Amino acid sequence: MAPFKQDELLILSDALDIAEDATGDFFKLSTGQWKRYCYDVKTLSSLTMGEISESALAVLSKGRRILEDFELKTKDRDFYFICLQDHLILRALKRDRHLSLLPFLVYILTHELVHIVRFCNFFQRFDAKEKERLEEEERVHSTTFEILKDFSLLKLDYVLDSYQGHRMCQIG
Repeated sequence: MAPFKQDELLILSDALDIAEDATGDFFKLSTGQWKRYCYDVKTLSSLTMGEISESALAVLSKGRRILEDFELKTKDRDFYFICLQDHLILRALKRDRHLSLLPFLVYILTHELVHIVRFCNFFQRFDAKEKERLEEEERVHSTTFEILKDFSLLKLDYVLDSYQGHRMCQIG
C-alpha cells in the first residue's frame, strides 16, 4: 500500500482548496460558516487500521472534539475525518491513463465535503441504515456533479463522465 509522495501531497492541497471553494460557492457558505464544519483530511500514512478500506477511495469517519472558541469558551462538536485511501487512488490512476490526480482528488474531496455539509445540516444522518446510505451516495454524487459540471479544470469532464452511473437510481 503506497502512500502519496510529497509532490502528490502538494496536489492534494491544491485539490482541497478547489473543492472547498466550489462546495462553499454551491451551498453559498461564507468563510465564517465554513468554520462550523469541523473536518480534516488524513492520508494513508496517518490512518488507523480501522480507517483503511479496500473498496472506497475515501472513508468519512466521525468523532467528537472539544473546540476552543473565544465567544463560547469550549464547545463539544462533531468532527469529521476525510480518510483518503492513497493506495486505491494511485491504483486507479495506474489503471486508467485518462485520469489525472488533481481533477480526481477534486471530485473525491468535493464528494466528501458534500457529505459533511449534509450531515452537519441534518439533511442526512451519519449513521443511516444501508438503503438510506445507498440513496445518500446517489444524492451526493448528483450534487457533486452539479457543483463541478461547469467548472473549468483539465480532465475533470472525464472524471465526471466516469461517475455518471453513480448518479442514477440503482436501488431496487
